Amino acid sequence: MEIWLAILLLILGFVGLVKGADWFVDGAAGIAKKLRVPQLIIGLTIVSFGTSAPELATSIISSAQGSADIAVGNIIGSNITNVLLILGLSAVICPLIVQKSTLKIDFPVLIGSSVLLLCLGAFDNRLGRFDGWLMFILSLAYMLFLIWYAIRESKKESTVSELNEHEVLTETDDAPKSGFSAWLEIMKEKTWFLCVMTLVGLALVVVGALYGVIPGATAIAEKVGVSEKIIGLTIVAIGTSLPELVTCVIASKKGETDIAVGDIVGSNVFNILRTLGLSALIMPLPFEPSFVVDGLIALGAVLLLAGMGYAKGNKIRRWGGVVMLLSFVAYYVYLFI
Repeated sequence: MEIWLAILLLILGFVGLVKGADWFVDGAAGIAKKLRVPQLIIGLTIVSFGTSAPELATSIISSAQGSADIAVGNIIGSNITNVLLILGLSAVICPLIVQKSTLKIDFPVLIGSSVLLLCLGAFDNRLGRFDGWLMFILSLAYMLFLIWYAIRESKKESTVSELNEHEVLTETDDAPKSGFSAWLEIMKEKTWFLCVMTLVGLALVVVGALYGVIPGATAIAEKVGVSEKIIGLTIVAIGTSLPELVTCVIASKKGETDIAVGDIVGSNVFNILRTLGLSALIMPLPFEPSFVVDGLIALGAVLLLAGMGYAKGNKIRRWGGVVMLLSFVAYYVYLFI
């Protein structure tokens, strides 16, 4: 395959992953609302699944096709990218507030998940089906706990807060729309359209990974002469993190940063436990000894983030964002020297 064709496939694959995940979330969430599923459950299940769909599809299909280095490298690289690049860039734009629930729950779970991955991978240089079951079951337990915790916390909210929130949502929903946006909002009221949107979105994610990202990344690795591991840790990792990158940067520009850290941390937990768990269930994954170094760097990035979050003020300040961005650059220099 010519290098230009491989790059084109990779770009088209990323477009399919990002747009497909977006349509899948919109369609599935719309169907869930029509079935009167609580908004809270939708956010913690469907939206959570959708935002990690690019990593999930890429790693699972890579695993099934025997490209274990892309499957593992994609997750470790995505987690490093999410923390050092995405949160670093977001913090430079606007200091990030760390929520209490993130401090109490998400940080400890992510640190524990990162340590667990290192232990399982370094033990026998592979992630077997037992490891996959363990991680996947832990991901289900984490999700159920989040749902229980969110329901408990929501009951503590006052009636006044609920009314105010309802008023804000009502004002937002009533904002005038025109053209394609107005047509799309009308169509989203139709169940059949939501079903089509969900299926098309899911198909785009799978096709983007199967016929775009994976063959494109593999061909580039062969042409350039670098390993699939490096491609997985860099190009594929950044590409599959695009939804989080766009979301966090836009939120930071608008000053809506209070949930950015929690979203990224939660995404990283699911990347390790759910995505790698399912990938290892499909086919045991070799875990190169060199991945231990990358795993330690991912753990170090998390500890750096947590240290800033637990510090006075519970904020990731601009200087912290600069430190994370410089750390990201240093990591890439390490990969290619």
